[in-house]
Amino acid sequence: MSDDTPDDIPDVLHLDERAVRVLAHPLRSRLLTRLRTDGPSTATELAGLLSTNSGATSYHLRALASVGLVADAHTGQGRERRWRATSRSHAWTPSTFADDEDARTALGWLERDYVRQSAVRAEEWLDAADAWPAEWVDALGLSDAILEVTPAGARALQADLAALVERYREQGEGDPAARRIHLSSFTRPVDLAPPADADFDS
Repeated sequence: MSDDTPDDIPDVLHLDERAVRVLAHPLRSRLLTRLRTDGPSTATELAGLLSTNSGATSYHLRALASVGLVADAHTGQGRERRWRATSRSHAWTPSTFADDEDARTALGWLERDYVRQSAVRAEEWLDAADAWPAEWVDALGLSDAILEVTPAGARALQADLAALVERYREQGEGDPAARRIHLSSFTRPVDLAPPADADFDS
């Protein structure tokens, strides 16, 4: 997040059914991403960045605020309110929504939207990389791996990755050579056919 984001902001906000339903909207998800990336902004500033109007951004920011995803930054001038993200990231547990069809549908849309946004960011980097120094081009980009794990092992892998990311979150703070980078991860089975007799609680 930007330098004017509070130091005590939580790293992760866990979404409940209502928050998932509110966030599953193309403008709202991008508003939250912008606030996390660029720091506190007004509805007018966000409207300019996202090619919409301030009435729309104000309406959707209030919707995000209603479920605790954004809040008043209390740094605005005059009558114009500045908004900030209330956490550095958010997470969810899909099985939490097993009995809520609306939340499952919203989560499905949200996850696919994040995959699309990640692909756009990746292609933007590929388009821009030729203008960057070789040391950065060599250090960034695409990677993947095939692992063989149990469900418990997959959860442990995610926890280890989260701890590693946290270790590097501010590794370059204060160094003029440092740049913010965007790290995305996505795990999936190699064989997409579900196991016939799997214990899904293991």
